[in-house]
Amino acid sequence: MEHITLLLGIVIITALVFDFTNGFHDTANAMATTISTGALKPKTAVAMSAVLNLVGAFMSVEVAKTISKGLVNEEGIQPEVIFAALVGAILWNLVTWLVGLPSSSSHALMGGLIGAAVASAGIGAVNGSVVVTKVLIPAIAAPLVAGIAAYLAAKVTYKLGDKVGEKTSAKGYRAGQIASAGLVSLAHGTNDAQKTMGIITLALIAGGAIAPDANPPVWVIVSAGMAIAMGTYLGGWRIIRTMGTGLTDLQPQQGFAAQTSAASVILASSNLGFSLSTTHACSGAVMGSGLGRKGGVVRWSTATRMFIAWGLTLPAAALVSAGAELVMRSGDIGVAAVAVFLVASCFAIWVISRRQVVDHNNVNDMESAAAEEPGVVTTAIAAVTVPPTVAAAGPSAAAAAGTTAAVTDEDLKATIPAETTAPTTAPAPAAAV
Repeated sequence: MEHITLLLGIVIITALVFDFTNGFHDTANAMATTISTGALKPKTAVAMSAVLNLVGAFMSVEVAKTISKGLVNEEGIQPEVIFAALVGAILWNLVTWLVGLPSSSSHALMGGLIGAAVASAGIGAVNGSVVVTKVLIPAIAAPLVAGIAAYLAAKVTYKLGDKVGEKTSAKGYRAGQIASAGLVSLAHGTNDAQKTMGIITLALIAGGAIAPDANPPVWVIVSAGMAIAMGTYLGGWRIIRTMGTGLTDLQPQQGFAAQTSAASVILASSNLGFSLSTTHACSGAVMGSGLGRKGGVVRWSTATRMFIAWGLTLPAAALVSAGAELVMRSGDIGVAAVAVFLVASCFAIWVISRRQVVDHNNVNDMESAAAEEPGVVTTAIAAVTVPPTVAAAGPSAAAAAGTTAAVTDEDLKATIPAETTAPTTAPAPAAAV
């Protein structure tokens, strides 16, 4: 077995912790729509996803090669750099999980790696062409392609379901949704588990434990697959809530369309070696399927917050990782300080999350989040619309309402004729006439 130093062991354990957070952070990608439409019970859904994530981890190593051999130059990269990269990625994952935003664990990892590498060896340590072609372009293309595909797929599913009853159609698509959710989980394992494999492999190369051109060892593949499966089983319920019912209201037909489209995009990117964000693909597919149903809507206030988080992921993780790398230049004391900071931050985030617990029992309770904040147009219309009670009082009262900033109950009583406020006798029943 490879010779592993204490520092390298710390890096490997931290990488597996990141893989664990990646699992519960991205459970929503596969199972949010299945849970929100009632196709599967929450605990059953996450258990199924965990098993298929583990299976998917063994299906390919192309994405792992992109991380370990293409994103940064291996020369001059030390294990401390990998550790710093993981610190930024883990903290970003936990912060976005705390606020329930589905951001990209993949981009957090790559942003951390880029920031730490630049802080350590300069801008030349990063392969810019790889960042553009295999990271940035897929980041933009994935939600667009998956969204368009899901929009068209939702249109087709409703068109095909016109000839059968709504209940029969919904039942059939729930069954299809379970299969498509399994496909997304499998695809997630082939893409996201490999990123941790690539990071561990890069750390082993940097530490001199394996040859520079080596593929991920078997024990790395197994441990990465197990870590992401365990995280998936715990379920990132906060993000599942946002993805399942916070972005749009999904019917089984739309859930099936969203998951099938997302799985197709993720599997295709894995085979091409693109380090695709499964979050971007699945979120785009959910929004596309939401618009694919007649009368369907997307809650753009939630979507806007999500887009902002996407844009901040790379630079935020890069800045934190660069700072961690600079601190660790002081030697063992710096490494210990960064490790303590990471553990303390993780614990603090967990304590804050306990103030409002979200789990499998209340994951679909979205009464407060489902309501959009009133927009400018809605607020303006409400401000100039005559209240029904004033309108009933006649033109003079309506005019008064239009010129008065606030209308009190006493004002209303004064404007309504006495005969309209006095109790009236109900007409006699028709049978008594």
